[in-house]
Amino acid sequence: MNRCRYLVTGAASGIGDAVTRGLVADGHEVVSLDRHAPVIDVAAHIPVDLGDRHSIDAAIDELDGSWDALINVAGVPGTYPPETVFAVNFLGLRHLTESLIDRLRTGGSVVSVASTAGFRWPSHIEELTNLIVEETSFDLGAAWFAASERSEAAYSLSKEAVTIYTLHRALYYAKRGLRINAVLPGPVQTPILGDFEATMGKSLLDSVKSLFGRHATPQEVADVVIFLVSPNANWVNGQAIAVDRGISAAWASGVLTPPR
Repeated sequence: MNRCRYLVTGAASGIGDAVTRGLVADGHEVVSLDRHAPVIDVAAHIPVDLGDRHSIDAAIDELDGSWDALINVAGVPGTYPPETVFAVNFLGLRHLTESLIDRLRTGGSVVSVASTAGFRWPSHIEELTNLIVEETSFDLGAAWFAASERSEAAYSLSKEAVTIYTLHRALYYAKRGLRINAVLPGPVQTPILGDFEATMGKSLLDSVKSLFGRHATPQEVADVVIFLVSPNANWVNGQAIAVDRGISAAWASGVLTPPR
């Protein structure tokens, strides 16, 4: 097994912690990018606020060499102010990703954790393509969000943006010998599950839980992320992979009535 170098945002908790533990256990070098240091020992931890472009740039300046993958897990729930949610979950993610593309080794990849909360992304491709193609800077993206009619739905909007951004960049990445994919978890048993219950409705999340008897574990999502950065996923590119035990498929096909 070749020892790889990975950057993981959000490594301190939840899915990011599970991803980091898995990669370290496999003998890889992991550098954490997060507001908080991870519990597990990593090669290095660089504090960063993904809602602040200058903080991201400062963190990038501390990185050395080239990398096998960037794994974007960090995010905040909808209990935060809308502008913060959109900045952290999409604008910061995009700024970091675009800034590091030239530092990724041939055969490398980006995996971003989006959410099935953004499962309506196919209906908003035209709207969000303008953001992705035209409003390419952090500040222009923030201005776009401030003027958006859906700014109050910041969480789902941010996750839709991550998914569409991933699809939009796939061919560009492929031509450079790279890959980019998104993972869309459903409800996951993490420390911020209560925040999602507060914003999305506990009854909705409980109804999903009742179908399967439980929510996903962070490890179950992390396993998919780790697969996507491995050589076993060499021909997987530009995919939005739901990790939700089929709930978004049921919504999309009309088997279950989707939430509003």
